[in-house]
Amino acid sequence: METKQVKEQLEGFLKANPKQAFSAQNLADGLRLEGASGYRQVLSVLENLADNQIVKKVEQDSYQFQGKKGDIVGEFKANDKGFGFVRYDENLPDYFIGPDNTMQAMQGDTVRVSMVKPAQSADRGPEGKVEEILEHAYSRVVGVYTSDSAYQGMLGQLRLSDKKAASFQVLIDSSSAEQDLHDGQVVVAEVTAYADDLHPKQLVATITQVLGYENEPGMDIMQIVENKKVPNHFPAEVMKEADAIPNEVLPSEWEGRQDITDQPLVTIDGADTKDIDDAVVAWKLDNGNYHLGVHIADVSHYVRPGSAIDAEAYNRGTSVYLTDRVIPMLPQKLSNGIASLNPNVTRLAMSVEMEINPHGEVVKHRLAQSVIESHARMTYDKVNDILAGDEPARNEYAGLADMFDTMGELHKILAKKREKRGAIEFDTPEASIVVDENGKAIDVVVRERGTAERMIESFMLTANETVAEHFDKKKVPFLYRVHETPDEERAKSFFEFAKALGHPVKGDPANVTPMMLQTLMNQVKDDPAEQMISTMMLRAMKQAKYSPEPLGHFGLGAKYYTHFTSPIRRYPDLTVHRLIKWYAANGYGTDAQEKYASSLGQIGIDTSTRERRAIDTERLVDAMKKAEYMEDKVGNEYEGVVNAALKFGLFVSLENTVEGLVHISNLTDDHYDYDEKHAALIGRSKHHIFQIGQKVKVKVIRASKKDSTVDFMLVNPEEAPTTDIKVPQPNRGQFNRDKKGGRRNGGNGQRGRDRSKNRSDKSGNKKAGDGHNHRQHGTKKPARGNGQQKHPFSIKQK
Repeated sequence: METKQVKEQLEGFLKANPKQAFSAQNLADGLRLEGASGYRQVLSVLENLADNQIVKKVEQDSYQFQGKKGDIVGEFKANDKGFGFVRYDENLPDYFIGPDNTMQAMQGDTVRVSMVKPAQSADRGPEGKVEEILEHAYSRVVGVYTSDSAYQGMLGQLRLSDKKAASFQVLIDSSSAEQDLHDGQVVVAEVTAYADDLHPKQLVATITQVLGYENEPGMDIMQIVENKKVPNHFPAEVMKEADAIPNEVLPSEWEGRQDITDQPLVTIDGADTKDIDDAVVAWKLDNGNYHLGVHIADVSHYVRPGSAIDAEAYNRGTSVYLTDRVIPMLPQKLSNGIASLNPNVTRLAMSVEMEINPHGEVVKHRLAQSVIESHARMTYDKVNDILAGDEPARNEYAGLADMFDTMGELHKILAKKREKRGAIEFDTPEASIVVDENGKAIDVVVRERGTAERMIESFMLTANETVAEHFDKKKVPFLYRVHETPDEERAKSFFEFAKALGHPVKGDPANVTPMMLQTLMNQVKDDPAEQMISTMMLRAMKQAKYSPEPLGHFGLGAKYYTHFTSPIRRYPDLTVHRLIKWYAANGYGTDAQEKYASSLGQIGIDTSTRERRAIDTERLVDAMKKAEYMEDKVGNEYEGVVNAALKFGLFVSLENTVEGLVHISNLTDDHYDYDEKHAALIGRSKHHIFQIGQKVKVKVIRASKKDSTVDFMLVNPEEAPTTDIKVPQPNRGQFNRDKKGGRRNGGNGQRGRDRSKNRSDKSGNKKAGDGHNHRQHGTKKPARGNGQQKHPFSIKQK
């Protein structure tokens, strides 16, 4: 293929997929340019495109579309006042986009931006102009239909349930007339025309699906699910394949597998868990070491590449856990049936058997395909009782109690080993939302993590590390779970923050290690600053992801790490099982390596994206349900802890994990200024200070399920500690009246309009890394860009 043609095809493909990065090998394979010469040609063209700033190089050998020379590509963040920001690099300030330069981009759109004005300082980004909308975030919308429309050719309009797009008017065109539509129905609609200069803030859409009525039980959650584009219905072809899978292990399926049905394997899960994918067994060896067996449901035996089930599982990427329901990655026939390790039935498994010495080191290991049988379906509560010496519980499971004691010993050894290497423990509380028969939130209950929960986590982490190390040392293509070292700027900012609180980090922020941070956390344990430092440390870290590059896991202090233990609910684990089988059958030579070499990068990108989609969906549902729970608590007073102090107010968490905002307009005892260095709000006159981790008493003044928000006010602000810290006043000694006669801080109501954006930004940065809990969890529509479809109607009143 001629170089010019290669350049055109590469540029076109990368432009059509602007959010994704691709390796040179992946792109060469896609163009069917085989061998070393084809790879070199693609690499040469990519380097040329990078030199001309049309693409940018990311993650060593991967490339991503950037645009014309000097342009950047990023995600648009809209503000209600008409302007916006574009994030294009996690280490650099966002571009500011003025109201006249947005090209009517919407929240989340992928845009190409040119520079209008360079950055004026290191902490403020340049000013830019949207030149092209490369991909619309809102190709479809979800909302409540009303039949009243003032526009010719339009049937009605939607009230959007997505707050980030709520300022847009969505008109429903006449092509939806054949649907049986009624006011109050929740519908899904495909956008056919986007806002433009003639029709700002207006979209035109066609209804494609009616979900039900707004007040039906569960419809609140389904609106979020549909807004986040989480697949939640299995196609008929998938169900047909699932129905054809046997309900029990066939005699022929034992062939080539290790029979360990006689080993006393048990499963240990929550009482309401139905998709049981891991079983464990342990015993003490004569040499003083321990045998640990981690046996995982062999989902890959039933979900074969190229099948409809596999395609749907890849599309979903992960199971999604929402208040009173699960949206599973696999059909129930698999996830709760033949692939679930239910007690006293034969199951196929992928096994990691390890010999572990008293120092927690895996001295021997073996990977095998096996046939197993769970001897007991245990719950965390029951095992915790046994480990605590509860006699009735120990008598009930007399034949297994000694094994649980051995497991408890081994867990302590493994936990100590992780601590010695610097693994960072973020023991943040988790809560369950209890709902009634109509789906209404009636309680929020904090879940306690006991020894049994931590023990199973220890065993799963050890299995994941063992599998990752095995294949890394084989130097073959593999899929890893990676958590990279924090970048220098974020680390430096965190070090300065900790130092300002009187807890300096010993070490160089340019070469930060897990041990540095773990040492700091040990120093501040039970200190008033512990919560504050823990929260800011978490925000300084990068997000964990899937990658074929063995970059290790910073938060766990692990050199090797993958996800092997949950193939029922995570597609990367399913991929890892396939890789284990492939190499076992075909060896580790060059020919065997070619099978997955070019596809693992894209699998890593896609599954990481779908994981974030699931986390966002779970977070939005939790916020909505917690706000619903608090709606009848207005006027109640609670003890809470400040978990963020920002320019516009304080976020406060209650003991049950419900979070609310004390808006700065409700801090009426003084005028408060934000001190960035100490991440604190400080009163000018009375010098009271509010920081992360500080205990406060709050009163609920508003709760809205519709907005997923809870508002507090402080009960006794005068009881807050005082400080000598003075916040610099840039205009002190000068008159500071703006030309519009408004107040210096924006006047009443201004902060309120920024509130939802700030809340989501803050919440979005709340969790980095993995949380260290192994149980946590189509064809694109072409972007219209400058040639997006114009509105097919003239806006005239009827």
